[in-house]
Amino acid sequence: MAEPKGPLQSPGFWLHHAALEWRATVERNLRPLGLTLTQFNLLASAGWLARHGDLPTQQQVVDMAGADRMMGSRVIRALEDRGFLTRRPDATDARILRIEATTAGRDVARRGIQIVVDTDAEIFGPDSAELRDRLQSIAAQRIPYIGQD
Repeated sequence: MAEPKGPLQSPGFWLHHAALEWRATVERNLRPLGLTLTQFNLLASAGWLARHGDLPTQQQVVDMAGADRMMGSRVIRALEDRGFLTRRPDATDARILRIEATTAGRDVARRGIQIVVDTDAEIFGPDSAELRDRLQSIAAQRIPYIGQD
């Protein structure tokens, strides 16, 4: 059993605070696009999943974005109201909603992706691959159907 050494020795403590700083910086940088980080994550996830397979289900988009199911549904509806996404029933099961980014949604997602890439470079630096790979190996348990890319 590991012996407690205090929060400053905990990688989880530092991961939590680093994530808070990253989130605040990304939120600030996305503000000119009129997007929150949650909106961006859902919109970008819908586009990424569509490029790597069939149109994703709403649940796949929510899972990829790491959002709560109910909150994700509300945010997707708001993105649809803004003209960034469309939701339509699945051809074989009307209970399942398929999500597709519109032209406007793809445009704002593309701009948001560049902002997030630039923010990652600013915060994590040029040698972030090792950190990314370690975090991916931990997080992959949450989204096992998502490949690397």
